[in-house]
Amino acid sequence: MPQPSGSVDRDTDDTAPRLTIGEVLAALRGDFPDVTISKIRYLESEELVHPQRTASGYRKFASTDVARLRYVLAAQRDHYLPLRVIKEQLDALDRGEPMPGTPGRQPEGAPAVGGSVIGEPGGAAPLPAAEFAAAAGLTQEQLADCVEFGLVPADVHGRHRTGDLPVARAAAGLARHGLEPRHLRVYRTGAEREAALLEQVVAPVLHARSEEAPVRAAEQLQELASLSAQLHAALLEARLREVLGG
Repeated sequence: MPQPSGSVDRDTDDTAPRLTIGEVLAALRGDFPDVTISKIRYLESEELVHPQRTASGYRKFASTDVARLRYVLAAQRDHYLPLRVIKEQLDALDRGEPMPGTPGRQPEGAPAVGGSVIGEPGGAAPLPAAEFAAAAGLTQEQLADCVEFGLVPADVHGRHRTGDLPVARAAAGLARHGLEPRHLRVYRTGAEREAALLEQVVAPVLHARSEEAPVRAAEQLQELASLSAQLHAALLEARLREVLGG
């Protein structure tokens, strides 16, 4: 995630060149291939970026608006932060206050959620099984077990999505403690039940007849996933304290 700096502040120089929303999209697409005009409009509606408007109502973005957008998109993609947290960070920056956290580390209290940003699948090509296993720290036999027990899917060619690497790496770590993929079905079952519950929450938003409905649903799911991870971690820690007699 880029380090926040004064360059992310709102632009106050009316003489600076300004870009149309299409030009902003083109500038961002190289680093964020899944970004869309609807996504940029949504981030504006959430007051994360503040383009000027012409007399005809067209948006005009300054270079600092583009920097803010890059910061938001990187925070979502690389650190899985909900927009609420990102907005708090940018608001602190606008006030000249120090930012919580540092590059490469999430701000304290913001739980990580593995995988790609929800609603924005990664564009990387799938990996052959041998390469995926090596990247995850699994043997090919362990990877085959992960596929068999539903932890990591494979396509018809036996390849695996790079977005599934966090799951595979967690399975590799647990395997080092003697927990084999067959023991981890409880996690898959729990995740499926949580996903079904959260799907019910966002269903009204997702089915709304609006161009921005998918973006809003994805953002709501991202926040719900973050809160669910936080709740899961807190409940597990509480139970483990009981195991230790704490």
